[in-house]
Amino acid sequence: MGRRPTRTLDSLPTTYYTLLLLAEIRREISMAEMSTGCLLLQAVLPWPTFSTSLSPTLPNIKPSRRRRRYHAPIVSKQSHITPPHSSSEIVPAACGCNWMEDYSTGHINSASNGRRQSKLFSVFPRTPAAVSSVQGLFDFICTGPLLDKVGLTSEKVTESIDKWLRCGSQLCRLFQLNELYLNDAQKVRIYHYYIPVFLWCEDQISQHRSLFTDAEEIPPLVIGFSAPQGCGKTTLVLALDYLFRLSGMNTATLSIDDFYLTAEDQGKLRDANPGNRLLEFRGNAGSHDLSLSVETLTGLTKLSKEGLKMKIPRYDKSAFNGRGDRADPSTWPEIVGPLTAVLLEGWMLGFKPVPIEAVKAVDPQLEIVNKNLESYNEAWDKFIKSWIVIKIKDPSCVYEWRLQAEVAMRADGKPGMSDDEVLDFVSRYLPAYNAYLPTLYSEGPNGSDPKHLLVVDIDEGRNPILGN
Repeated sequence: MGRRPTRTLDSLPTTYYTLLLLAEIRREISMAEMSTGCLLLQAVLPWPTFSTSLSPTLPNIKPSRRRRRYHAPIVSKQSHITPPHSSSEIVPAACGCNWMEDYSTGHINSASNGRRQSKLFSVFPRTPAAVSSVQGLFDFICTGPLLDKVGLTSEKVTESIDKWLRCGSQLCRLFQLNELYLNDAQKVRIYHYYIPVFLWCEDQISQHRSLFTDAEEIPPLVIGFSAPQGCGKTTLVLALDYLFRLSGMNTATLSIDDFYLTAEDQGKLRDANPGNRLLEFRGNAGSHDLSLSVETLTGLTKLSKEGLKMKIPRYDKSAFNGRGDRADPSTWPEIVGPLTAVLLEGWMLGFKPVPIEAVKAVDPQLEIVNKNLESYNEAWDKFIKSWIVIKIKDPSCVYEWRLQAEVAMRADGKPGMSDDEVLDFVSRYLPAYNAYLPTLYSEGPNGSDPKHLLVVDIDEGRNPILGN
């Protein structure tokens, strides 16, 4: 892999367009937040000095008039801004994700359908911060470990820098982060992880739609996210869904958890497999309602026209003292077509059966789980046309990540498992990880096409790294 060429700020195209674009993004902010939006704008791209020869296509646009319109002071790279005080406190959009916590505290609003929601706004911390240039951000983007995997080069980043800045601004609003005060972990998560994956998904959707003529109805592309528990897949899907919607694309999000058996049927499964701790509670293959999976995914792929709609299931993990049960259908969210994509995530998505000798060597109780797994390709995997696999080095990370989430919940005054309960909970999943992850990583998900597969290696901090 060759070294990427160094680019300078002067070589970045559409600098002035970038400025105007970000200004337009800020128009979405309420009038009460207008001055705040201007400061955020300058945090990403300081006001340059324009000459009359900047662009022959913009002869009638005067940058100084644009500045007066937003009442924003001119800030240089060496400048510091002392932000105004704010009575609001921000909140990370997911428990246990410490990359969002350094400048954020607060609470999470819960929707009835079980999906996390949060207010979309930015606030200023009470300490000054240096304002960075678009050149610095460009250089940072080009060091990302996913750039080559998603088919991007520094030249392509140069051409699309407006889009990178817009997406970064939108994600900061989603996660209630201040663009002036992003630390290294937050910049990595946004510019090295979420935006590259979003651009890859966009390209997959474009390829998918090119297979159909204008006269044909285009079914939504189902993108599968296979990732161990606690590694941040739900937050990733949240970010992608948000960016899709702001780009004018309608998406539906699902988890394989939404297909768990009802509490009654889970009890029957437990009774039919006495002594098998892998099937005592929800989780492993056999504890899902596969007919509901097929019905739901089939229905979603048919939402290709306006006016079509359907409800999709949700699972209430808090029911029966944490044993869980399917949520009441009256609380299920309604999805309205036409859909552009369906984002389906799960910890065992793409797992495929392995030889019985290999299964017994890991855990004899896994034998029935391995047998159950034979039915999952028809229920889930065959619907998925593009795959994202989040790859970890050691399944033991799952325990640490789950423990972090439970500690955060307890610290926030919410009920959470004790350390021993976390250990018992994770231990019921580890045999499947040890049996199936090696095949998933070496061969890809069940039925996947290497041309439509993105593997994201992450470290113990859930950040993307260079993989093999």
